[in-house]
Amino acid sequence: GVARSMPTSRAVDRVGKALGLGYYETPTGWKFFGNLLDAGKITLCGEESFGTGSDHVREKDGLWAVLAWLNLLAVRKESVADIVQAHWQKYGRDAYSRHDYEGIPIAIGEAIMARVNEQLPGLPGQRFGDYEVTEADDFCYQDPVDGSVSPHQGVRIIFGERARMVFRLSGTGTVGATLRLYIEQYETDPSRQTLDAQVLLRELIDLSEQLAEIRTRTGMAAPTVIT
Repeated sequence: GVARSMPTSRAVDRVGKALGLGYYETPTGWKFFGNLLDAGKITLCGEESFGTGSDHVREKDGLWAVLAWLNLLAVRKESVADIVQAHWQKYGRDAYSRHDYEGIPIAIGEAIMARVNEQLPGLPGQRFGDYEVTEADDFCYQDPVDGSVSPHQGVRIIFGERARMVFRLSGTGTVGATLRLYIEQYETDPSRQTLDAQVLLRELIDLSEQLAEIRTRTGMAAPTVIT
């Protein structure tokens, strides 16, 4: 099977489904992969912060990830770009981006999260342009191995298989908190799959401001970091 942290792109889910593999969505934090690895439920796992690993060790392994890609390149005898675009043609592209708003006052960060949370019960079924909300929740994870429950792991607004956005507030250091917005959209049109992610995600980015008022409440014209 395969596993990813909840904010990580759903691209691996699509491959798991197509190949008949089990796939798991966990909270952020490598420890959540540990139980799945030990129980033999997964052989591949990763987070959006670029940590990936396999079941040969109970930890992320950058060298393994590099060697895995080198092996792909050696066997396929194609460029990285060619391999990625072939993947998009077969499975579709999950255009994905993370927007970090760093150093915001904790009270403002908490107020933004409260605003989004308050809207969750009424969002399913609502349409915003071409997007219809199918699920909206504060992610709660129950470990399939030991049954432990981890609530409040981030707010998800899901538009079926087409798109989603995730809000997470982290860090309470001396310079404030960091609000992270994750945006993802599934694209099957080959003519659009090579567009820049920020172009493909523009409508969702604007919608996130409508729902959360991040820029309005923080006074920030743009995210501190975009990945």
